[in-house]
Amino acid sequence: MNLGLTRPYLITRPEHVQHVLRDNAANYPRRGMMWKPLTRLVGEIAGEGPEWALNRGIFQKLLSGPNIAKVTDELARTIVEGVDDLAERTPPGQPVDAQTELTRIVQRAVIRAFFGNRIPLSEADHLADAIRTATRSMGARMLLPFVPLSVPLPGDRAFQRSVQAVDDVILPLVREARRGEVFDRDIVSMLIGTHDEQGRSLDDQQVRDGVVAMFTAGTETTATALVWLCVVLNSQPEIAARLRAEIDGVLGSDHPTRAHLPELRYTKMVMQELMRVYSIGWIIPRTSVADDVIDGVRIRGGNTVLISPYLTHRLPDVWPRPEVFDPERFSPARSKSRHRFAYMAFGAGPHQCVGTLFFTIEAQLIAATMLQRFRPVVLGDGPVEPQVRLTLIPRERVEMVLEPVGSR
Repeated sequence: MNLGLTRPYLITRPEHVQHVLRDNAANYPRRGMMWKPLTRLVGEIAGEGPEWALNRGIFQKLLSGPNIAKVTDELARTIVEGVDDLAERTPPGQPVDAQTELTRIVQRAVIRAFFGNRIPLSEADHLADAIRTATRSMGARMLLPFVPLSVPLPGDRAFQRSVQAVDDVILPLVREARRGEVFDRDIVSMLIGTHDEQGRSLDDQQVRDGVVAMFTAGTETTATALVWLCVVLNSQPEIAARLRAEIDGVLGSDHPTRAHLPELRYTKMVMQELMRVYSIGWIIPRTSVADDVIDGVRIRGGNTVLISPYLTHRLPDVWPRPEVFDPERFSPARSKSRHRFAYMAFGAGPHQCVGTLFFTIEAQLIAATMLQRFRPVVLGDGPVEPQVRLTLIPRERVEMVLEPVGSR
């Protein structure tokens, strides 16, 4: 693969992805030019080594099983509040920017889950804006990773200001949580009170780095997936009808809660297919340490290896008719025979996103809450095409009108 000044190796086959991300993962660490900008925002949690292992172990322990159940109902309540707020602010028939409004709902829900009631909504919005600005101002550094940090690029100053703004909000909240006596109110409190198998815990900076990493990885991913959901439902009326029928049948007049999630099976399958077709995290970079051979091709040590979920998710021998949006691909029967590295919506191997369960739950809850109340009608003619940025986003602004359910 030729990218001008760099010539990385491109990996797409599931068995080759497995080799890089699991079987020989030690030879392909998260290291090199493409990771440097991210490390400046989220610390060593984006790298390798003992600090990463400690962070991952504690986050993995926290964001699974009974622990995640403790925050799910609060997450659901905050999502309902966010959808209520959107309804109150939007006159009937007025178009809204899908990305802006769905991002607001996602960000407020995530911040409430992490910090509980310690942070007012106005400050939560300020924090979310700062993190969003930081991630977007990294764009030049991510696309031009070979340029030294000593050479200014567009976005550098905005990045530094945003990181400082993030620290000014998060670190005092972490210190406040550490002074408390109850460690199961929210994710930050649970992080502070959680230890790994060796009895180690996270310091304030490590908690901050983990929170920012989770927020950065999850909010834009979830919000963008929900924008694509609105686009798909407008072009796929049969899928929209089946999805709405499931939501109506499971929820009735109740707000979605943790108890409803196991019954929202088709909703989950739709979200999984969304993440296949619109692979928000479209590229996974690694650096080879030593020479290696993959399917007869020599991989030289010290070179960049790129894994593209976007391309892997479109291999026709793995995903028949890959251009067709088909949630039934993720039915239990059809999922059994699929290579486990054929689907990488949240990465794969030892570095798979520890927040996979959290953000899957969040996306289901938001989709169910929105579609219980509204029928999103996307405005404009023609298909909405994807555009590659740090994530895979719609090329054009997506505007929609929120028709109340039952208004037709």
